[in-house]
Amino acid sequence: MSRSPLWKNSTLKVAFFTLIVFAVAIFVTVPFSIEAQAVFISLILVVAYSLRRVEGKMATIVMITLSVTTSTRYLWWRYTDTLNWGDPLALTLGIGLLLAESYAWLVLILGFFQTINPLNRKPIALGKDTANWPTVDIYIPTYNEPLDVVKPTTIAAQSIDWPADKLNIYILDDGKRPEFAEFAKQIGVGYLTRPDNKHAKAGNMNHAMKVTNSDYIAIFDCDHIPARSFLQMTMGQFINDSKVCLVQTPHHFFSADPFERNLKNHRKIPNENMLFYGLIQDGNDMWDATFFCGSCAVLRRSALEEIGGFAVETVTEDAHTALRMQRAGYKTTYINIPQAAGLATDSLSAHVGQRIRWARGMAQIFRLDNPLFGKGLNIAQRLCYLNAMLHFLSGIPRIVFLTAPLALIYFNA
Repeated sequence: MSRSPLWKNSTLKVAFFTLIVFAVAIFVTVPFSIEAQAVFISLILVVAYSLRRVEGKMATIVMITLSVTTSTRYLWWRYTDTLNWGDPLALTLGIGLLLAESYAWLVLILGFFQTINPLNRKPIALGKDTANWPTVDIYIPTYNEPLDVVKPTTIAAQSIDWPADKLNIYILDDGKRPEFAEFAKQIGVGYLTRPDNKHAKAGNMNHAMKVTNSDYIAIFDCDHIPARSFLQMTMGQFINDSKVCLVQTPHHFFSADPFERNLKNHRKIPNENMLFYGLIQDGNDMWDATFFCGSCAVLRRSALEEIGGFAVETVTEDAHTALRMQRAGYKTTYINIPQAAGLATDSLSAHVGQRIRWARGMAQIFRLDNPLFGKGLNIAQRLCYLNAMLHFLSGIPRIVFLTAPLALIYFNA
């Protein structure tokens, strides 16, 4: 159905959204009596309850509007009516709690912005003439993983549906193990090592780029077993748009992480991985802010070479590399169709260590190459990166929320 001619009028659209902002501002700032507050909350609950089974973006937008209105109203009340200016100790502790609540509100707003309209990008079919298909190098980086983990990934990579003369597979062994070299020779894939282990995985892949030369580079962590259709599902994006530098697909895990194993809820309830790859990445894709996640992705070699290869300044070389390519004017894309399956972290220490590395890497990006500043990014991209980085600072507000009641117990504040 075509849009109404009235809606195409830019002046009317500005007036409409101005009216919405004005109405929200009234609901946020005007004090209510107890009775009026009860009516207001009841109306919100009625609207929310009536929309629980309604599908589509309009219902989502209405629910987001209600959430933003109520949370902003609460924060306005906190800033204007709750600080105890007559008691220095209570004021100090109260400001600390208010800052933690302000952080939660900001992350909420950024999260709504990031995911309000997921793109749900579809694969693009390749031409039937395989002679025109580009060449692809597949990198399988490994350091201390056992050979029985690397074997299935390498053998599955050989089965990917792509012309054999245009597909090159390499085990990038930073462990420099003879049995890996022998295995690669037996099955007919490349085996690459380097003199040192500088810059870890990023350095390993940068070294491989110097001795390989295909048009595109597909990367799989050594425990991610690719599907045959991986390149068929991803390469069309590059052919369709010469500015696309990255196609990322989800990380799908067939094993339970430590929490799922302990709670015995693997595959019974969605985990955090499904939140990121099922919603957040699709939302990022809408704003051309898809992150490179280090595996299950294809990158354009020329774009990597233009930015000097994989980023080595932070421990999250994947997200930092995507940021640099976006600054250079390239597009990143996401296809929400699992095309590989891997192993989740097998111990609590490994799980926590992985999250610590992600948090440290995002903090390093925030400090060294802050997306809020510098050239090359639009406002939406900057906000998506800001939300990703703020997410890893949530530990501090959580401590504040947990310890805030102690202010009343010990200091009567």
